[in-house]
Amino acid sequence: MNILIRGGRVVDPASGRDEAADVAVASGRIVAIGAVGAEFAAARTIDAHGLVVAPGLVDLSARLREPGAEHQGFLESELAAAAAGGVTSLVCPPDTEPPLDEPGLVEMLKFRARKLSRCRLLPLGALTRGLAGQVLTEMAELTEAGCVGFSQGDAPLPDNQVLLRAMQYAATFGYAVWLRPQDPQLGRGVAASGAVATRLGLAGVPAAAETIALHTAFELARATGARVHFCQLSSAAGVALLRAAKAQGLPVTADVSINSLHLSDVDIGYFNPDMRLQPPLRQPADRDALRAGLADGTIDALVSDHNPVADDAKTLPFGEAEPGATGLELLLSLALKWGADSGLPLAATLARVTCDPVRVLGGAAGSLAASAGRLVEGGVADLCLFDPEPTWRIDRAALRSQGKHTPFAFEHTGMALPGRVRATLMAGGIAFDAQGGG
Repeated sequence: MNILIRGGRVVDPASGRDEAADVAVASGRIVAIGAVGAEFAAARTIDAHGLVVAPGLVDLSARLREPGAEHQGFLESELAAAAAGGVTSLVCPPDTEPPLDEPGLVEMLKFRARKLSRCRLLPLGALTRGLAGQVLTEMAELTEAGCVGFSQGDAPLPDNQVLLRAMQYAATFGYAVWLRPQDPQLGRGVAASGAVATRLGLAGVPAAAETIALHTAFELARATGARVHFCQLSSAAGVALLRAAKAQGLPVTADVSINSLHLSDVDIGYFNPDMRLQPPLRQPADRDALRAGLADGTIDALVSDHNPVADDAKTLPFGEAEPGATGLELLLSLALKWGADSGLPLAATLARVTCDPVRVLGGAAGSLAASAGRLVEGGVADLCLFDPEPTWRIDRAALRSQGKHTPFAFEHTGMALPGRVRATLMAGGIAFDAQGGG
């Protein structure tokens, strides 16, 4: 369908474009930006005056709970949540049930996502069979099936010999290893070590759990040349180590969760289970260092860390509640809030959720890598149209995700969120339309 988007503020962080312009879409591609010729016959015209027209968001961490935990979230609901949040491409970790350690599972997941036409799905393959941390998976076969990298998700990998072999294998073929840096022995607590955890009597996770894992991974990356992406950094010490590693030329990247970027352990309050997250919320100084690290480019991308949790797993005492929160529908608004708080231009803010995540993916993003996360004539028409002006409060019942638990509910933080997505286009098709109720 030919679509004409008229009069919006077109912002493309990758090229620096920021201007009022029309955008013409045909056959899933952007055919014109700016002056659109009279010969373009639009089947639909979208009035974008007052709206920002940006690349579709690229989220590097979103659990869909399928296969294996469909009662907490299933593909249709979670991809609908992604589209409502302006997300057109997302990376899902491999720690499903069963894990994504076989090409058939990956192909099935990607096929079902394509049928829904809501959001482009980029799976991570399991680093080890069954995520058991012992035998490496067939990375070449999983890559052919569509995996963009290899990870243990949140499953521990206590044997550094296995990690070394995995990184050697990955480096040989140019694959990326995605790690959540947390020492499995030190990371067994439920809250970040500190005054709040001590006062509440909660088992603590020290920052050393992150820094020890980072040191190990840096040394193995140095020895193997493997490309490593670190998922959900949580500490000021971790940001400093990453900054030093990048200065030394190591091929490493990292992301940070919307939760760690805006919240701290103080927000746990009186054992609020919605604040039970992984990684745990750390001190305000850590939060501030993460915000600064994302602003200066030390941290490459902002992620939703979407992890829907059912009521019966969340409404428990803090230490027993399952960690996780919904986030796909909040990613854009929380990015905008961080950018405004940091005094950044809109393009710089949007870069952390559009073109910068694509750079992390590199060639693994597939045939659309040259234009994903960008607005360019001839490129894929993945677009997010949003109104930057209104503020809103989360209505749990209105969330499209099966997971209704979020630490950003107004009753927890008193936080009003800026910006509302009005429409999302994925490959030129309407994936979400606020006016149409889609």
